Amino acid sequence: MLLSSLLARGKAPAVPAGMRVYAVGDVHGRSDLLDVLLAMIAEDAATSAADRRVVVFLGDYVDRGADSRGVVDRLAAGPPDGFAWICLRGNHEDMMLSFMADRSLGPAWMRNGGLPTLTSYLGPEAERMDQAELQRALIAALPTRHLDFLKTLCLTHCEGDYLFVHAGVRPGVALSRQSPADLLWIREPFLDSQTSHGKVVVHGHSIDWRPVERSNRIGIDTGAFTTGHLTALALEGTRRAFLQT
Repeated sequence: MLLSSLLARGKAPAVPAGMRVYAVGDVHGRSDLLDVLLAMIAEDAATSAADRRVVVFLGDYVDRGADSRGVVDRLAAGPPDGFAWICLRGNHEDMMLSFMADRSLGPAWMRNGGLPTLTSYLGPEAERMDQAELQRALIAALPTRHLDFLKTLCLTHCEGDYLFVHAGVRPGVALSRQSPADLLWIREPFLDSQTSHGKVVVHGHSIDWRPVERSNRIGIDTGAFTTGHLTALALEGTRRAFLQT
């Protein structure tokens, strides 16, 4: 569903000429919604004369929803012809990888929705395993392609006047000096900041029921795992539009 389309006035933020860029919010195990949104993106992109079509996924592919394995498998398979994909790391991928290295971090991951990821890879028996068993079983069950995908996720991506990142940035800190912890986890003071960050920050991580557009940021985590609404931001020149399942 097209929520809005805005033609910016004056010296507006823009992506480079000849590009249509899509940013996709937090998927959280909803492979069903991901399939629908990718089809919507393909249909929308067919209406553009842009030479380059780039989709930036903002992280949090795993946890909470039922099919984290399916989401990772789809993204690790790569884009269809005519598209480039950029996949960013979210704090939930970071927790998953951290648990694989240190099982003492398992309880914190479980509190943040990690069990559905484990059951998607290990089946319902994951609910009866202790932390050591879960760690061993996940390491054994995770396909090499999935592990390579998770380990090579980047933290940020820039196109023109836009910075794409999972959570946000710390106001007052140069973009080149942002810490990984802030890029993955920050909420305040980023969400309430009215400071220019040098680029418009496109992010997920913090749920709102509709996309949030401010002069310095655009938030597109619409809580897909519970609402059924997975959101993408489309950018071409100075134009913006939202696609939503």
